Amino acid sequence: MNPVRLQKYLADAGVASRRQSEDLIIQGRVRVDGKVVTLLGSRVDPINSKVEVDNEIILPKKTNTYLAFNKPAGVLSTMSDPEGRPHLGDYFANRSERLFHVGRLDKESEGLIFITNDGYWAQKVTHPAYSLPKKYWVEIAEEFDRSLVTKLRKGVQLEDGWVRPQSVEQHRGGIEITITEGRNQIIRRTFAHFELTVLRLVRISLGPIYLGELPVGKWRNLQSVELTSLFND
Repeated sequence: MNPVRLQKYLADAGVASRRQSEDLIIQGRVRVDGKVVTLLGSRVDPINSKVEVDNEIILPKKTNTYLAFNKPAGVLSTMSDPEGRPHLGDYFANRSERLFHVGRLDKESEGLIFITNDGYWAQKVTHPAYSLPKKYWVEIAEEFDRSLVTKLRKGVQLEDGWVRPQSVEQHRGGIEITITEGRNQIIRRTFAHFELTVLRLVRISLGPIYLGELPVGKWRNLQSVELTSLFND
């Protein structure tokens, strides 16, 4: 088998995204055949090279895993937590793959998040070039009327830039809002701009993939047709 770039090997093995793998290399946390490698672009033999990250042997990935998970409120978007708080990894402890989450939801938010062992795919899903739309269901504490929907559609200026939703729809009991950005807590901060308190925030779709009837705290395999449509919708 032909040699491959070290960062690609790590990403393909599910260690991290390719960019994050580059950071691991630069930080001196990667060894190949017993020697620390810090030079980006270094190549390894996928079959015969012994690759380690933080002294853990990283084996080539044999199969790809793509999961849709319905994250409960109160769960951290991390695969581990040194403080013992509830996290995504708790729900996948019995799986043998080295899994990681794609993007994140804040602790109190719920809904769709992808879990995978494919670093390249994860990087592609979150890359700004694709601007995958993310649809959220929002319930707020205060009464709201049509004027709020109009204001949201026009967009707001936050401290870190302008936010204009792709769509805003009012429904009984809440609002559906679709954005293409991934800035930290952008939905909560948008409603806070209007002095509104978010009681519940659920991501119900990412690109063409919907949460549907998936129970809270459960996962399902993404179908091949969904994976294909993700970047061709």
